[in-house]
Amino acid sequence: MSGLTSLFIVVILALIAAAIVNAMLERQFPRTTVLEFERGLLYERGRFTRVLAPGQYRMWAATSMVRKVDIRPRIANVGGQEVLTADGIAIKVSVAARYRVADPALAVNGIENYEIALHTALQLALRTAVSAQTLEALLQARTTLGKEITEQSAPVATAAGLELLGADLKDLTLPGELKKIFTQVAHARQEGLAALEKARGETAALRHLANAAQLLDRNPALMQLRTLQAFGQHSGNTLVLGVPGPAVVPVKPADGE
Repeated sequence: MSGLTSLFIVVILALIAAAIVNAMLERQFPRTTVLEFERGLLYERGRFTRVLAPGQYRMWAATSMVRKVDIRPRIANVGGQEVLTADGIAIKVSVAARYRVADPALAVNGIENYEIALHTALQLALRTAVSAQTLEALLQARTTLGKEITEQSAPVATAAGLELLGADLKDLTLPGELKKIFTQVAHARQEGLAALEKARGETAALRHLANAAQLLDRNPALMQLRTLQAFGQHSGNTLVLGVPGPAVVPVKPADGE
């Protein structure tokens, strides 16, 4: 019995010692967890050594450190920028771009602030794209302007360790007076289209009437048939038609009668 008691005490003491050692290790050499949407940059004595995949790591040296980088897609907004178009009109435009960190080591070690670098590249690309077009062309190319901005900004993003997923034009604001003019032009264009459609309808109706008149002129009996059809569609109407009788030829009386 005493032997079992001694063994139990030894096991308890061993567990307590292991817990103490583990606590000391945790305090002196803490663990670092890199989540699924992160990548860890491992530095030894201030020098970058490698990229850590998602998982749990213990830093055995006090001179080691890990910097985590979020690699999930993000949104970069370029606020309202006042830009002159090719025809000298000042407008305000804004852009929203989607990007992610593709190379964490390059994004952190290769440039001071990759977010500022991307924002500046988008801003310059936006100004270049807008200033190269007239206002009318710009309004027509709103949906394709984002592609042009993406193509111009992509090389800068790649050099900063980023992947530019796409850019879209958010807002395009015209000056107040110019906005009124464009509204009036659009209204006048709609009125012109309505008048043109009305004229087309009237022309088609006149053409049909002309064709009907020519048909009746060539076939007079059609008028009577059409009249009978019209009266037949309404009850309570009385129609009297004159039926021509046989022709009477006057006979000249004979002499002496």
